[in-house]
Amino acid sequence: MQVLSTLKKIMRVELLGVPRERAGVAELEVEAATLGELLRTLAVRYPSFGELIIADRLQPSLVANLNGDRFVSDPRTPLAESDAVLILSADAGG
Repeated sequence: MQVLSTLKKIMRVELLGVPRERAGVAELEVEAATLGELLRTLAVRYPSFGELIIADRLQPSLVANLNGDRFVSDPRTPLAESDAVLILSADAGG
């Protein structure tokens, strides 16, 4: 069973604010098994966005929201193919 949990899945990623400006895109699909892997993939694909990532984590001024339900920061957070990840500035929305 553990082998299945490490398989990469394709999920939707939406970027708002500074992350969107840095990447130059608003929405994309990324193949990753964990949050850390997703962030590494984005850093390689969008080097300017990569400057916002430190040791597989977002800078403290940014947050990642999983499926609109909870904020996540642990790079080991598992991702499912049906997941949607929103990355935005921590102070967005006032």
